[in-house]
Amino acid sequence: MGATTRITVTLPTEQVAELKKLTDNVSGYVAEAVARQIRNQLLGEDLRRYQEEHGAFTEEELAQARAEIFGSEGPGRPANAA
Repeated sequence: MGATTRITVTLPTEQVAELKKLTDNVSGYVAEAVARQIRNQLLGEDLRRYQEEHGAFTEEELAQARAEIFGSEGPGRPANAA
């Protein structure tokens, strides 16, 4: 993971209890959640800049992106939905 810095974070007690049920490595779990959030924010900024330069995405482009990300079923659709 590289260099680390110790910080103090305050979380609701209920969240800490749930975290401890999910993992023995709370720091690693939180670090991955933060990394995912940073990636999502950077991607969102890139997508906004792209649209400012090239215009809004078409429905076809959005459908293609969804298919590549989620597969042919799309988000929230069961694989056997008709």
